Amino acid sequence: MISKTKSYASSPSLSIISQNPNHYQKGKNHLLLSSARKAWPSLSNHIKWEGLNVIRGKKLLKDLSTWGIGGPCVHFLQVFTHSQLLSALRYCREHSIPFIIVGKGSNCLFDDLGYDGCVIQNRIEFLEMNEPGIYRAGSGFPFNRLGVQCSSEEYTGLEFAGGIPGTVGGAVYMNAGANGQETAGVVHGVEFVTTEGKFQSLYRTDLKFGYRSSPFQNMKNLAAIVAVTFQLKHSASARRMQRQYLERRRLSQPVGEQSAGSVFRNPSNLGVTAGELIERAGLKGYRVGGAMVSSIHANFFVNSGQSTSQDMLELIRLVKEKVYQRFGVQLKEEVLYVYPHGNV
Repeated sequence: MISKTKSYASSPSLSIISQNPNHYQKGKNHLLLSSARKAWPSLSNHIKWEGLNVIRGKKLLKDLSTWGIGGPCVHFLQVFTHSQLLSALRYCREHSIPFIIVGKGSNCLFDDLGYDGCVIQNRIEFLEMNEPGIYRAGSGFPFNRLGVQCSSEEYTGLEFAGGIPGTVGGAVYMNAGANGQETAGVVHGVEFVTTEGKFQSLYRTDLKFGYRSSPFQNMKNLAAIVAVTFQLKHSASARRMQRQYLERRRLSQPVGEQSAGSVFRNPSNLGVTAGELIERAGLKGYRVGGAMVSSIHANFFVNSGQSTSQDMLELIRLVKEKVYQRFGVQLKEEVLYVYPHGNV
């Protein structure tokens, strides 16, 4: 999941950036970040602030992304508890630093120039079950592990989560889904914190989800989802179904390669997936620099070794263009691009 500050324009989606190549010209971004980076040598690499270990100018965002792409951020810290998250928000607010909050970095593309602000990695990873079938998980808990845990205990609804590399918070934020299941189907309640540092809760009846969308994507004062409660039903076949879904994923997706999962959302009411359109356009294996359309699943773009963010952005732009020229279908991105300066 990516959350961002209220005070700064949100990081644009790839649908905005990839249609305007000037947004990611190297020279332009270099000028945007040069003033901040000149100050880095005068900063200590590590500081302590309210018990937090803040790393300055050293953390490479490629290490936080399943795509393995991204330069350094000006500030980086990890939070493991709700109180640490509040401290991190205060740190950014009191120092007037734009921030983003990430989990596993499985649905985002960082720029090679990095991020001119603070990247907060969510490591709130608890899991508890107080009643049969009622699971409460920290937003940083691995979604894959949650799916395996629930199905192993014979509760159904999250079998599809096996193999998904993101976090619980990210899955709710994007309403992740596969194999006819989606996260929204079993969400009971969501706890989140606002940019003002206030904790709030919403229950399923208050939440309107859609295909790969949630109300949190348009919540202007959202800082981060902190915990999610799921309500699941007992099913003796849950573990068997989870294993079947995982094997299907292993055979049909580039497991083990550097990717961000599905790049595009499936078009609605067409009866054809984004991957099928890309494949029919003859684009499997298509390359731009080190970025490549997977030869296994055309809606997965992989970093074949040395891909830059510009390689990936250009590949996304060209695939959209060619699919539109061939079929008249405008693909919409599922992944997000984190603009280096925090705004457009």
